[in-house]
Amino acid sequence: VQLQASGGGSVQAGDSLRLSCAASGSVFTVYAMAWYRQAPGEQRELVAQITSDGNTDYADSVKGRFTISRDNAMTTVDLQMNSLKPEDTAVYYCNAGYIGTVGNTYYPQYWGQGTLVTVSS
Repeated sequence: VQLQASGGGSVQAGDSLRLSCAASGSVFTVYAMAWYRQAPGEQRELVAQITSDGNTDYADSVKGRFTISRDNAMTTVDLQMNSLKPEDTAVYYCNAGYIGTVGNTYYPQYWGQGTLVTVSS
């Protein structure tokens, strides 16, 4: 599966951004989807995940501010980011993968290219 992310940019703290990821090349509904991010000098971290039927989970740092959604007909997955903070600054990556049957663990499989989000104070 090929993934193409878009929507990054430079914003002020408190602003909103919407990232979008278009998937192609495979059966979209087979996959759970997720957004990761990687800040400079940091490890890549899971931000949000969504199952094929729309169940979601979020990192504690973004709960209540970020919303992941998917459109299975359009084969897209979006990340609505509100009340952005400088610590949200990172390269954001779209991923297609699987969620295990025990513990809701997400297993990344396919990566899109990153899109940079910069939040200034």
